[in-house]
Amino acid sequence: MDIERGKLLNNIFFAYINRMKYINRWGLMRNTDTENIQEHSLQVAILAHALCIIKNKYFGGNINADRSCVYALYHDANEIITGDLPTPVKYFNPQIKESYRKIEDISKEKLVSMLPEDMQDEYRSILFYEEDDEYRDIIRAADKLSAYIKCVEEVKAGNKEFLQAKESIYKVLKDMNLPELEYFMEHFLPSYSLSLDEMN
Repeated sequence: MDIERGKLLNNIFFAYINRMKYINRWGLMRNTDTENIQEHSLQVAILAHALCIIKNKYFGGNINADRSCVYALYHDANEIITGDLPTPVKYFNPQIKESYRKIEDISKEKLVSMLPEDMQDEYRSILFYEEDDEYRDIIRAADKLSAYIKCVEEVKAGNKEFLQAKESIYKVLKDMNLPELEYFMEHFLPSYSLSLDEMN
């Protein structure tokens, strides 16, 4: 390998991140509108930011909403390497779940290795956001909320394939017991069922 190509391969992180748009979600489901992990991550960032604002404004929180956006934008980045493993497969049994967690960690480290050495620590902390207790629950809630919104949109489009997922994800959201999430679900979530004409 020549020196120039070697340098180039140490700087491919953002080119890899750009490939999030090629990884589709909901692989086992018939979709009326496909969703890739780049689109999903943007929505999770928007929702995480909103949950932080709600937490700070109404529930005495003091969490950096901007930081939550960064974590959310990268929360599924490792799927560029692993692909999006469907939830029924990922949680089929404890061994698969644990093995997938290890694969996620390895793939995150692989992404980090694609950066110049002096940038790696910053991005490692972003990719391993779960280690930051302050943000972990917010990102997980926003991630589930995004999945629920996808189900709402699919059901609204007449796709009954998403009915069961909609019900099970709603239960997960309610069981999270996060006041900021409850607030969002009460005040903002109902509008996702409206058509554009109904919103105007």
